Amino acid sequence: MPTSNLKTQSKLPKVGTTIFSVMSQLATEHNAVNLSQGFPDFEPEQSLKNLISECIHKSYNQYAPMPGIMPLRERIAEKTARLYNANYHPDTEITITAGGTQAIFTAIAAVIKEGDEVIVFEPAYDCYIPTIQLFGGIARMVQMEPPNFKIDWGIVKKLITNKTKLIILNSPHNPSGSILSEKDIKELINITKNTDILILSDEVYEHLIFDGETHHSMAKYPELAERSFIVASFGKILHATGWKIGYCLAPTNLMTEFRKVHQFNVFSVNTPFQYAIAEYLKDENTYLQLGLFYQQKRDYFAKLLQSTKFKLLPVKGSYFQTVSFAYYSDETDLDFAKRLTIDYKVASVPVSAFYTNGEDYKLLRFCFAKQEKTLELAVNNLLKL
Repeated sequence: MPTSNLKTQSKLPKVGTTIFSVMSQLATEHNAVNLSQGFPDFEPEQSLKNLISECIHKSYNQYAPMPGIMPLRERIAEKTARLYNANYHPDTEITITAGGTQAIFTAIAAVIKEGDEVIVFEPAYDCYIPTIQLFGGIARMVQMEPPNFKIDWGIVKKLITNKTKLIILNSPHNPSGSILSEKDIKELINITKNTDILILSDEVYEHLIFDGETHHSMAKYPELAERSFIVASFGKILHATGWKIGYCLAPTNLMTEFRKVHQFNVFSVNTPFQYAIAEYLKDENTYLQLGLFYQQKRDYFAKLLQSTKFKLLPVKGSYFQTVSFAYYSDETDLDFAKRLTIDYKVASVPVSAFYTNGEDYKLLRFCFAKQEKTLELAVNNLLKL
């Protein structure tokens, strides 16, 4: 292919390759234990894989309906009603998406236009701000700080203007593992009351809640549900992030706008997998037991890490453990993460990558959604520090 001299103008000039890809590639190059990118290293249940095979052989292999197959949307409606006492109509208020990130992108695309302002809490998952910018929006960042990563609602109130269109929330939170409290919900209700401000609630880790805590879904609160896009992920529920299947909940007026974009983005999602998941979710234990399952992994990994030079920050949800190395090294978190990967064969993600300004609190994020032998190997390597 010859070199092109055509002049083009990037719509995202400051955006490079995501840190997750960078660290995973570095892990591969140096044969390191990959605790950077958030994916399990164990398989989905065999019964689920059998169901997928059956659905393929039953010839569920052509386009699904644009919003998703009805049996899966009905199952999601049942699940949401059971967990949050919230009634979403499967025909008009639930859409199956190609993963959580596509749902986030589509929701932002559906409502953000040139000059609209969006409040984002940092550290933040890295797709939020580029998507806002792609559609001409302006991100207004509220910085959360370690160790507890709590929201300063006083700052939020000061940022609200007549241009504020959307607030993006993520609980359980990636990368910190913090969760929204009842107090946070009350503040959010008060701030949005009598406004047209919308909410995009990233709840992909909704079932990964620990220590008897409660997941405060926007779906539980009518005042918030009426203005919210709620995003969820089957990848997190089924230990199958590579399948890229998620969904979005929203009231009919918002979902109508969501589907206008969705139909021209991916149109529809993997058909046989949808049928298999619909059947699999008939057993509610497939998701009700996830909190305990991952809490045991969190506790096992934390116990191992106590012998290392890292200070562990609290984790109330998700499958990430954030650690501090501040008292051990004055390196930047990116340099330290790269050195860990190259010299000690353990890959992590530097938390500064989740801040627009690159704020460096000397924190790393490890994924503990791994087999015990993987976590043991990683910590044995870290003990050599």
